[in-house]
Amino acid sequence: MLLAIDMGNTQTALGLFEGDELRLSWRMPTDRSFTADELHVRLLGYFRMYGMTLDCVDAVAFAGVVPELSRAWRRVAERIAASIVTVGRETAAVTRVRAENPAEVGADRVANATAAATFYGAPAIVVDFGTATNIDVVDAEGYYIGGAIAPGLRISMDALTARAARLSSVPLEAPEHAIGVNTVEAVQSGAVLGTAAMAEGLVARIRRELGDPRAQVIATGGLAGVIAGSTDVFDVVDGQLTLKGIREIYRRMQQQG
Repeated sequence: MLLAIDMGNTQTALGLFEGDELRLSWRMPTDRSFTADELHVRLLGYFRMYGMTLDCVDAVAFAGVVPELSRAWRRVAERIAASIVTVGRETAAVTRVRAENPAEVGADRVANATAAATFYGAPAIVVDFGTATNIDVVDAEGYYIGGAIAPGLRISMDALTARAARLSSVPLEAPEHAIGVNTVEAVQSGAVLGTAAMAEGLVARIRRELGDPRAQVIATGGLAGVIAGSTDVFDVVDGQLTLKGIREIYRRMQQQG
């Protein structure tokens, strides 16, 4: 089986694939203080929770945006798997990136673009709701060509509550109306509906620049479910898109080798 790891700034998503099937997936905090030993112990715990052992892992593929943790995960992978793939420079030959500086493109964005083109077709627009809200654009030829990066929903809420402590208990939920009748609803309208409106506006502009009003729009990321119910801009909500992209890149690397 393949263990795919999507290491974000706040959370790390893990998925266990048997062939093309995602058998299990879970999330853990991204903690920059974790050593390889601590990551290994946590991984053992997750597998035991599902009645499995690490012996079932043949390969590990991961995309990471935190260099120190990427090195720690690499050491864990070397202990448990015979085959290891890191999305980035070593996978450039099997991915399509047409950006001004391809080395600057985050591995998670490459995985998103790969999965979008492979499973949903091109052109496509991926809106990834994580620590940041990333919009990844795939042209008609299946190339990642750029996108947008905005503060994520939680970052925005953290910034707001840092200046207004009484707002710290507001749950991240979509209100029924844009006009909040109390403070909680007003904050939810600004944060959740505001994020949805931002996505709608940027998607509309990107579609115009692509020259294709029918470009597929895919929502993913840990907060996709919170936003997707507040807008009809998304054709697909796929919370596992990044993991699927990592899996597809690994498959291509095996075919190439």
